[in-house]
Amino acid sequence: MRAFFTTNVSAVSLIAAAALMPANAYAQASSVLTDEIIVTATKKAGGENVQDTSVAITAFGEDQLDALQVRDISSLSFKMPNVALDDIATAKGTANFSIRGLGVNSSIPSIDPAVGVFVDGVYLGINAGVVLDTFDLQSVETLRGPQGVLFGRNVTGGAVLINTGDPTEEFTFKGKLAAESGLRGTGANYFASGTMSGSVVEDLLSVKVGVYHNNDKGWFENSFNGENHGESETTLIRTGAKFTPGDNFELLLKYEMGDTKGDGPAAQSHTNGSGIDGQVVNFDRETFDFSIDETGSNDAEWDQFSARADLDVGFGNGTITNIFGYRSYTQFGRSDIDASPGYFFHANFATDQEQFSNEIRYNGRFLDDRLDFTTGLFYFTQDLFYGEQRDLLGVATGGVRPALTQDGGGFQDSETIGVFAAGEYDLTDKLSFNAGIRYSDERKDVQIASLVANVNSPCTVVPRDPRSSRECGFDFNDTFETSNWSPKVGFGYEVNEDLRVYGHWSRSFRAGGYNFRNTAADTVNFGPGPFQDEQIDSFELGFKSEPILGARFNGAAFFNKAKDLQREINLSDPTTGVVQVIRNVADADIRGFELEATYPVTDNLVLTGSVGYTDGDYTSVIFDLNSDGVIDGADEDLDLARLSPWTANAGFIYSTNIPALGETTLNVNYAHRDGAAYTDSNLGILNPADRVDGSLTFGLGSDNVSFTIYGKNLTNDVQHGNDTQLPAALGGVPLGGTFAPLSRGRQVGVELNFDY
Repeated sequence: MRAFFTTNVSAVSLIAAAALMPANAYAQASSVLTDEIIVTATKKAGGENVQDTSVAITAFGEDQLDALQVRDISSLSFKMPNVALDDIATAKGTANFSIRGLGVNSSIPSIDPAVGVFVDGVYLGINAGVVLDTFDLQSVETLRGPQGVLFGRNVTGGAVLINTGDPTEEFTFKGKLAAESGLRGTGANYFASGTMSGSVVEDLLSVKVGVYHNNDKGWFENSFNGENHGESETTLIRTGAKFTPGDNFELLLKYEMGDTKGDGPAAQSHTNGSGIDGQVVNFDRETFDFSIDETGSNDAEWDQFSARADLDVGFGNGTITNIFGYRSYTQFGRSDIDASPGYFFHANFATDQEQFSNEIRYNGRFLDDRLDFTTGLFYFTQDLFYGEQRDLLGVATGGVRPALTQDGGGFQDSETIGVFAAGEYDLTDKLSFNAGIRYSDERKDVQIASLVANVNSPCTVVPRDPRSSRECGFDFNDTFETSNWSPKVGFGYEVNEDLRVYGHWSRSFRAGGYNFRNTAADTVNFGPGPFQDEQIDSFELGFKSEPILGARFNGAAFFNKAKDLQREINLSDPTTGVVQVIRNVADADIRGFELEATYPVTDNLVLTGSVGYTDGDYTSVIFDLNSDGVIDGADEDLDLARLSPWTANAGFIYSTNIPALGETTLNVNYAHRDGAAYTDSNLGILNPADRVDGSLTFGLGSDNVSFTIYGKNLTNDVQHGNDTQLPAALGGVPLGGTFAPLSRGRQVGVELNFDY
């Protein structure tokens, strides 16, 4: 059914595209950067102008995303201060987001994120399947700093709100054909997408259907066999329906299904933080060179559905909103963890997740229109399976089979209930006071099969895993229950019509839980948990201004006190390769500032830029982070993982009209991000980033068709998704080096866009 639906919807879309007639025109690309952007971050009915919100937020509407030639969510990292929306690179599409120095280093799905991701108002319980191409997006909003009152747990670093396109009354078609290459002798990358929308019954029912397909021939070259690496195929189908039976009610339904299949990570081995070279191969970490004998694989499918109902009511001239969400996600993969042409450490993994959620809320105004009030209830439940199989020391059998296997994983049934209320009261025409509070209650029931308990005894914990028929026995069963209050108080003051300042204090939590990847024999000190909640107290002062018409100049300073920081401690191990221990390890202070600006020099030229600084240090440590056998000042002196001190970007977009070519737009952006520690021991590191992106778009003499030449990461900057440290020897055989999956470098492409 999935294959039938994909094929036929694609065919219908292409036939309809050919039949469409011009209906609307492109806006001038430079001017859209100064347009008003309405955001959903405050959960006010109808949204709110981003410049009126008392929160540090960077938002991109559909026109802004198109004008800036944004290709995927991760590329937005380099257009915002103190933000890293990275792909962990171990499995395609898995988010590893960090904001203001708060993030996680894990592909283990039982580890809750510090940056929550919401699609059409629905919280995603795991971060898999997030970092994909920007297809059919209405807006992307990135909220920096804790967002516990309105968005609940697991947003201690911030929240990313992804809103897909709504069905439109007017009949429209948007299409894209693109091809790009790394210009380095490897495979090209092809994209095709189309979205149709329009009214079926005027003023009553509108529908939308969109299809996206990506055929990637592999950007990398594996020096082991000289073949392309990174091949994948991804298909997405998005449908929607908007039902408006009256002036006071609207029902919006959206459904998405997707699948992706391709190679495993392009894993590089380079000299590790202990100074030990990879003993089989060892490459310069500033290159894209790698050599692996296991191509690996990644195979994922997902279905997600949301239903949003808005009912306008007389009480407080308000709106009742209900958002129901469902998601099912399965993923199977295999990776070459030893990152070498030897059979030392290869691994299978499998994830199977199903979630349901519902939020009902009310927003209205009271007290002579001085009080804006929001309150609601939230419910979330999730069933989550994760399995892993480690194949070790295949070199001992001549590569025929592993000499040692370890199998395990876990199952978790979780349930969360939240109750929240927030209000903003206008004390005067210029001064307002805001406050909010949220109560959350969560329960997690877990069963874990430790990998060390299933040695040379292949098994699985994932019901739909086709690679093993025997079920693992669970050696760990437990229940974790927690509840807490997330309050917030703040103010806003309008200095004049062009300048507003705000400040607030808030408290947020990241949920405690369990480690599905239990590889430690010592279950008391290094076992599966539970670890406890992480608490963040945040103090923020900020301003938002429009010094001239169309310009925006915003800034914020923040101070966070982190208590019971959760960390995934990555430790190399001579028997099992790598041990991951998840614990509450320390308290820390994190401080910094950020500035953002958009400035129209002329009607045709707009300058953009931002700068961010984050500094953090441990105030107390309760875990031996550097593994030297003692907990002392040396642990407190370590850098916080995933905290890049400086981020900055500067760019411009220039539009002009050229006879016979129509509107022509040049867009150039330079971005910098400091390097950061990857592991808490600081042995693993992430490279600093310096990259240039650019594009040149021609209107081709038409208001409805454009042709773009673009380049991404033109500096060919080398980045790694992680920098896992490998042991000097595995099972007595010399190994060393790292498992450091590479991100893509320079890509140059062409794109043809249709907008009818």
